[in-house]
Amino acid sequence: MSRPARFLCALAAMAAMTLGAAGGTLAQGLSALARVAPGGTAITDEGRGIRVELALSQGVPWRMFALADPERLVIDLREVDWTGLDRDEALRSDRVTDLRFGTYRPGWSRMVLTLAEPLALDRSAMRIDPDTGRATMIARFVPTDAAGFAATAGAPRDPQWDLPEPGLPPAPAGDDGVLTVVIDPGHGGVDPGAVRGELMEKTLMLDLAQALREALIRQGDTRVVLTRSDDVFVPLERRVSIAHEVRADLFISLHADVLPYGRAHGATFYTLADTASDEASAKLAERHDRDDLLSGVDLTGKDDVVAGVLMDLARQETAPRARALSRALQQAVKAAEVPLNSRPHRAADFSVLKAADIPSVLIEVGYLSSERDRRNLSDPAFLPRIADAIRDGILTWQAEDAALQPLVRQ
Repeated sequence: MSRPARFLCALAAMAAMTLGAAGGTLAQGLSALARVAPGGTAITDEGRGIRVELALSQGVPWRMFALADPERLVIDLREVDWTGLDRDEALRSDRVTDLRFGTYRPGWSRMVLTLAEPLALDRSAMRIDPDTGRATMIARFVPTDAAGFAATAGAPRDPQWDLPEPGLPPAPAGDDGVLTVVIDPGHGGVDPGAVRGELMEKTLMLDLAQALREALIRQGDTRVVLTRSDDVFVPLERRVSIAHEVRADLFISLHADVLPYGRAHGATFYTLADTASDEASAKLAERHDRDDLLSGVDLTGKDDVVAGVLMDLARQETAPRARALSRALQQAVKAAEVPLNSRPHRAADFSVLKAADIPSVLIEVGYLSSERDRRNLSDPAFLPRIADAIRDGILTWQAEDAALQPLVRQ
C-alpha cells in the first residue's frame, strides 16, 4: 500500500477510534475537562520521523489531518485544559519548526505542528488506563515526498466534527438607521498573538473590544457585533465574512503587536493598500497572515472566497471612507491624550481589511515591544480610556459620512 493511501486509511481508522474514545469516556462517567499532563507530552525524533505523545487526564474524541502551504499536522480534540504545557519543553525535534495549541472553538481544542519537511502518518492510537482513566495519544510520522503529502492534505468534512459557526444577530432587513459596527479582537484561541511576560495580545484585545462595545451601546443607536466574544480562534476570512453577514457599516480590528526591528510605539491606524506604506507595515501584514496559516486554517477555495469580496468598483467608494474613518479615529485618540505613533496613519495589505464594500481600519493600540506601551496596556484605566476615544472617533465619522452621502450618490 502506498504511503498516501496508508495515510487516508489511518484517517478512516481514527474516525472509528474517535467514536470508541467517546464511548469509553462516557462509560467511565467522566465529565470534567480533560487536562494535559505536561511531563508526559512531547514531540521527539524517532528514526527519520517524529513521535507525538500527548498525555491527558482522560480519553477524548480526537482526529488528525494534514494541511499544505505551509506543511502542517493538525490534531483536533474535545476541549482540553492546556495549563502547564510549555511549548519549548514539549517541542524537542528540529523536524517541527513551530507548535501551537489552544482553544479552536467552544468545546474544541487544536494542536498544530508546522513541519520542516513532509511527514506522513504511519500509525497512531489513544491508550486509556482502565483503572485511572488517564489517556495517552501516540502518533508516529515518517518521511514522505511533497506530492504524497499534498495528496492527503486538507481538512476532512464530517458532520460529527464540523464545528458550527458562532451565532450572529440577524442582519437588518433594510437600512434601519442604526449604525452596525463589527469589532474584531485580534488573534484568539490557538493563536495568542504577541506575548511579552504576562501580557498576551489576544486577551488584551478581547478586553478592549468588550470595553468598546459597552461604550458604543451606552451611546445608543448602535448595533455592535464582535468577531469573537471569548478565547477562540477565528480565521481571518471568517472575520471578514461576519462583517458581511450582519451588513456592517464599518469594521474595526484591534491589535497590539510586536515589531522586532525599530522602536515603534503609540497608536497606529492602518487602512488597506496593495503596497505597504513602509517596510515595517509590510512585515506586520505578512505576520498577521502567517499567524492565520500556522493556526491550522484550511486554504481550500481561498482564492474564490477572497475574489468574491475584492470588488474594485465598490472599493473606489470605500477606500476614501476608510481613510476618513482613520483620520477621525486619530483625532479622537489624540484628544483623549492617548499616545499616538509619530506616523499614525499607515497602509498595508492586511487580509482582515479586504471587505471591499465596508470601510475598515486596523488599529494597533500600542506595541508590546515598547516598554511605554506595555505600561499603558497594563494599566486598568487605559483600555476604557482608549475605548471611549475610539467610540468618539466612530461617532464623529458617522456624522461626517452621513453628510457626504448625498454627494456620493450624485
